Amino acid sequence: MALIKSISGIRGTIGGKPGETLSPLDLVRFTAAYGSWLKQQSPNNITVVVGRDGRISGEMVQGLVVHTLNAMGIHVIDLGLSTTPTVEMAVCFEKAAGGIILTASHNPKEWNALKLLNHHGEFISADDGAALLAIAAKDDFIFAPVDKLGTCTPGNQLLEKHIEACVNYPLVDVAAIKKAKFKIVIDAINSTGAIAVPALLNALGVKDFTVLNGTVTGNFAHNPEPLPENLRELCNEVNKQKANLGIAVDPDVDRLCFVCEDGSLFGEEYTLVAVADYILSHTKGNTVSNMSSTRALKDITLKHGGEYFASAVGEVNVVTKMKAVNAVIGGEGNGGIIVPDLHYGRDALIGIALFLTHLALQKKTAKQLRNSYPDYFISKNKIELTKGVDLNKIFDHIKKKYQKNPINTDDGLKIEFDKDWVHLRSSNTEPIIRIYAESNSETVAANIAKRLMGDIQEAAQ
Repeated sequence: MALIKSISGIRGTIGGKPGETLSPLDLVRFTAAYGSWLKQQSPNNITVVVGRDGRISGEMVQGLVVHTLNAMGIHVIDLGLSTTPTVEMAVCFEKAAGGIILTASHNPKEWNALKLLNHHGEFISADDGAALLAIAAKDDFIFAPVDKLGTCTPGNQLLEKHIEACVNYPLVDVAAIKKAKFKIVIDAINSTGAIAVPALLNALGVKDFTVLNGTVTGNFAHNPEPLPENLRELCNEVNKQKANLGIAVDPDVDRLCFVCEDGSLFGEEYTLVAVADYILSHTKGNTVSNMSSTRALKDITLKHGGEYFASAVGEVNVVTKMKAVNAVIGGEGNGGIIVPDLHYGRDALIGIALFLTHLALQKKTAKQLRNSYPDYFISKNKIELTKGVDLNKIFDHIKKKYQKNPINTDDGLKIEFDKDWVHLRSSNTEPIIRIYAESNSETVAANIAKRLMGDIQEAAQ
């Protein structure tokens, strides 16, 4: 069981001892600290938007969070079952002081989290997060007297408003999507994608679609991270139905990947590549992805006359870099698309709308579109950390071993091998080391990752 505090929010498992898991006491403490932090920014008439994904603990967590905010004298707009990008956009729609998304994203069902937003609907910065954690550590908050308690109103129309913004985005071509008459299979992983994605497709004029795992129970039909080994059902169903496309989202609908018409994976790394290709063909500019993402984005960016920049892993880091270089598109290789003139947040719904437009206008199959891009392979692996392991010692050992290679230490350890690379970093969301390796050969990528995993185990001993 775990409790993790990072730039990705306050994340932990449900059940167990306070201070070691995301217990009710910890939920109240961190929510109260967030409310106190907001009051320091703007002491009067504070409104916070709250929404959750479909996981089992969501309703319980939501009740604790909403009532804690009300006890702080804060008004809540409660979206109930929603998506991460919807909450982010709703903060701006409602001119709220902030927002809380109750989701552990791709983590299994025993996890939940508080993802904390500022008044721009963006994740709070590392400095703001540190200030909030200091408030929580001291229990430095004051609750409102009985005649100044906050209130709660539903925000039922805000998902519709988010979808409307996606449909009306200038580069989304609804007429072309309708004309293409796509047949689509969706894997909604028993969470809020079952609500949001069909609503989006209907608004885009797509009538022929099937939803797998479409009951919002939080009992995920498979591991919810949209990786190849978890999407076999979707691949088989696309093949069986002779569909044009499969769509998979994670439980909070900020990550997105596609399945081609033959049941093969388009590749989550190539979600951003394809959308960026379409955006850059209409809007010249720069792109950003994190250091663990495929170099195919760099290739596409250079082809369109732009400049590519890499950031540290984490949405807040990608957004910061995008603002610094005025990027027109960015995101993460895990299927996270950030379209800055819509909002600075990963958003599977705008990603779907733009991808379908691109596919329709290209008049290609999904497989043909995928084959038009540079072919790289990323081997994604992880090693669980034992309690008390010295990560610095492990990285120092590896740096010494590969000291003749170009090494970047901005975020963990990235080592270059000619055109290949490997990136090692501790996760913001789980007690693990992630090992990502890329090459234009699948075997070489797997072997690089395997070698470095051996190096980590050697250093740990």
